[in-house]
Amino acid sequence: MSFNIALTGLNAANEDLSVTSNNLANVATVGYKGSRTEFSNLFASTQTGVSATAVGNGVAVSEVAQQFTQGNIETTGNNLDLAISGNGYFITSDNGALNYTRDGEFQLNSDGDVVTADGQNLQVYPPLANGGFNTGGLQNLSLTTGESAPQATTTAQLTANLPASSTAPADADFTPTDPNSYTNTTSLTVYDSLGAAHTATLYFVNASSATTPDTWNVYEYIDGSPVNTDPATLTYNSDGALVAAYDPDSTTPTTDGTVDFGPYGPATGAESMDVTFNFSQTTQYGDNFGVTAVQQNGYTTGQLTGINISSTGVVQAQYTNGNSIDLGQIALANFANSQGLQQVGNASWAATEESGEPVNATAGSSGFGTIQSGSLEESNVDTTSALVDMITAERDFQANAQMIQTQDQVTQSIIQIDQQG
Repeated sequence: MSFNIALTGLNAANEDLSVTSNNLANVATVGYKGSRTEFSNLFASTQTGVSATAVGNGVAVSEVAQQFTQGNIETTGNNLDLAISGNGYFITSDNGALNYTRDGEFQLNSDGDVVTADGQNLQVYPPLANGGFNTGGLQNLSLTTGESAPQATTTAQLTANLPASSTAPADADFTPTDPNSYTNTTSLTVYDSLGAAHTATLYFVNASSATTPDTWNVYEYIDGSPVNTDPATLTYNSDGALVAAYDPDSTTPTTDGTVDFGPYGPATGAESMDVTFNFSQTTQYGDNFGVTAVQQNGYTTGQLTGINISSTGVVQAQYTNGNSIDLGQIALANFANSQGLQQVGNASWAATEESGEPVNATAGSSGFGTIQSGSLEESNVDTTSALVDMITAERDFQANAQMIQTQDQVTQSIIQIDQQG
């Protein structure tokens, strides 16, 4: 009986040593979660229960329980290295079979997909055409992107001051080559539908008179060619604020201070350009002409400059033209019972009946941690604690081995007594 009891102790201590050994072996494994050996005592019983004088039958390992505490986060500088600070697991797809991991060592494969070291695809919520993400579906994250398409300029806004003290130009007939025929001028870059840049120049002519005070005519030229031969008109009140803006040949003021000078056909073969200018932020004060801000909504063709991943998992491609495109939002999963997950190797787990169904969400949402790009979560195994566990398990093993040796000596003594008798 004692031999068998001590043998169960040896087996349990040996398994405890194996668990501790595995923890120490994975102390540098990214995203690894250490395990703990849990024991239960054994009793032989009958239908009438356990006798008050019964001795136990030894010990058994009841469970090797994973410990899902947070590991330390280490900065790497590689923006495809991802760490979760808080609850949640990255979702990966192994040819359609979903696995879950805290190991954020992602990389690109030959197709431009973001994958783990063993080729499993990182799952994201796909972007919607009107903004946001489809959180009802998952897809592989791919960083294969071409050039960013250009966008033609359709609107522009000018923040400027026109000098109230100015007078009408000396030459009554406006021409851009004659500086005596206009009061002030400014230029900005605009883009056609092919992404080609053009210079749009605005000429301001003080057209004030006794009957039309505080009035300015405005002409637009693109690449030296006139867009409008008849001027647009701006009028201001005695406080210097814009009160009306008129399109060329129009006697009806616009309601928002905008002016449409008309279409212009670029020589690049692009579509006709038609830029609406907003003059609502212009004023007429003092003696000086000044432009403080010019904004327009067009841009040229862009080359990919990098990938940015936010704390909520939004993956954006950034381009040289200042444009950015959402490629997806990293999906996270959580479980009612993480200890019920089945280990499948490579610091990954699969869902089981004991773990419950995965609850998918985004980083930063209720119950989920945030994502840190350029960082990795280290193993949560504490080396010092593991070494203490190893010493404890070793002493348990030695004690049970000593028990077997002692029982052997007792048995030998009994045999010798029997032989002498």
